[in-house]
Amino acid sequence: MLDLVCIDVDGTLVGSDNEVRADVWAALEETRAAGIRLVLCSGRPAFGKAREYAERMQPDGWHVFQNGASVVRVSDGESLSSPFPQDALTALLEAAQQSGYLLEIYSDLSYASTLRDAQARDHAALLGVPFPPLWPQELTGTLVRAQWLVRPDELEAAKAITPAGVALHPAGSPRMTETLFVSMTAPGISKGSAIRRIAETYGLSLERSMMVGDGENDLQAMAVVGHPVAMGNAEPVVKAAARHQVSHVDQGGLLEALALARQL
Repeated sequence: MLDLVCIDVDGTLVGSDNEVRADVWAALEETRAAGIRLVLCSGRPAFGKAREYAERMQPDGWHVFQNGASVVRVSDGESLSSPFPQDALTALLEAAQQSGYLLEIYSDLSYASTLRDAQARDHAALLGVPFPPLWPQELTGTLVRAQWLVRPDELEAAKAITPAGVALHPAGSPRMTETLFVSMTAPGISKGSAIRRIAETYGLSLERSMMVGDGENDLQAMAVVGHPVAMGNAEPVVKAAARHQVSHVDQGGLLEALALARQL
């Protein structure tokens, strides 16, 4: 069997109902009991529902949040997170004011939003956190990530007003199909760089590791492991990069991936 299995959240762990199936939790427990280390590997922050998922998946483990900007051991809150460039953040806040696009900024444990509209409210519900969030000037601590929330047809416009040098990680959610989440991290930071760091910390082989995902922001993680797995609902570019493919998230695709990890 493999040593390490990394699992995306939206479209992989949770489906269109924004819930984790009971049989998936049972399979995760079976996989962990077999000796395989489980790593939540999400664009979501290290609080709310994602934190709950990570604590249940591998209570004593390191997990990847915010597309690699937050690497947190959930048992004690120790962080290996990477700060977001301050000059880029200043430029993004100015661009948000001029464009009217919703911008969110994050620390490890909290977040702020430039708007209080329906999209911001829906995202808070998706994350499982209270609404409204903080205003940007109220957010304290080390900032690790920023994120545009735009319609899919606004992606190129959002890219055009994003400062050069930051790493972009666009992704969607089956729960908010009309919203594209354009996550931004410091240069060189991604789910892939975070998985490398966790594997080194555990002393495990990347060749004997698996990444299961469905979105473009999973590609760099899939590139560093020996067994990249695409969900049946994955974007075409993700399926093209995968070594294995399983069923749609709503049809138990993650169950198939976990069974494969125990057999390889």
